[in-house]
Amino acid sequence: MKYIVCEEPGNFQLKEKKAPIRKENEALLRVKKVGICGTDLHAYSGNQAFFTYPRILGHELASEIVEIGENERGLKAGDKVVIMPYISCGTCIACRKGKTNCCSNISVIGVHSDGGMQEFITVRQDLLLPANNLSYDEMAIVEPLAIGAHAIRRADVQKGETVVVVGCGPIGIGMVKLAQIAGAKVIVLDVNDERLKYTKEEIRADYVFNVNDNPVEKISEITNGDMATAVFDATGFKGALEVGPDYMAHGGRYVLVGLSKGDLVFTHPKIHSKESTIMCSRNATTEDFEHVISVLDQFPTNSFITHNVPFTEMIENFDSWTKPATGVIKATVDF
Repeated sequence: MKYIVCEEPGNFQLKEKKAPIRKENEALLRVKKVGICGTDLHAYSGNQAFFTYPRILGHELASEIVEIGENERGLKAGDKVVIMPYISCGTCIACRKGKTNCCSNISVIGVHSDGGMQEFITVRQDLLLPANNLSYDEMAIVEPLAIGAHAIRRADVQKGETVVVVGCGPIGIGMVKLAQIAGAKVIVLDVNDERLKYTKEEIRADYVFNVNDNPVEKISEITNGDMATAVFDATGFKGALEVGPDYMAHGGRYVLVGLSKGDLVFTHPKIHSKESTIMCSRNATTEDFEHVISVLDQFPTNSFITHNVPFTEMIENFDSWTKPATGVIKATVDF
């Protein structure tokens, strides 16, 4: 079978090897489509933490079952399945409390172990979610949307709230729609006017503003001085992360979804006076994946996937997907 491996930063190679053989508790899957995410881009660029090379990337996966044994979900050969790529230990304190998304021993397919940029892959049966009702395009975006769904659920967003989402990357765009589905009014901030335009026209965000256009004043006007009851950062940019509490109401929640590599500094009196709840949101659980699958018909998948190529053309196109000027929102690869 053919596969693509990132040998070292900036170096992909198309190679061949024997197809894997499944173990008793695994399924053999044919990979149909792979979504490209920020982790893949960072691995290619050489700035992904806790990463080793060579590595077969790919954890946003649409696949079909080739072989599978008896299983609780009744999955069978020919079924379409979404893969939940987070492998948890099941025994640490986080797992014992149902927080498998932040397992202390977590391993992520395509990051800590080889991923889906190959024609066939073996995966544990319990990591497979039935998706016969979805297209391959829809299946390939379930994982990034599930990250947003987890953040929305973690913040317990309620109908009638006004929330702010900072960052119009794929995760942020997903959170905008999922917050709307939860019944919230959503204000979106970014520095990229094209992304803001997309989020307004395709996602139908209630308000979009460039962060250079006095967002605190505009959020205050929209909320009659209350500010947003929940603020989500999907940028991972230090400067954006540190000003997020300024958009938040007294008694509000601030959710850090984007990840910064360094220290963050908050002015204590500001966050203390609001009795701020500051929380992080990491990965997703089976519950989040299932929720996304159930509401995916409300998401504009066709416009969200802006670039798609066959795997034989991925290497020559990948570098362009790291450049905002190409207008990429979500790129996918067909196998």
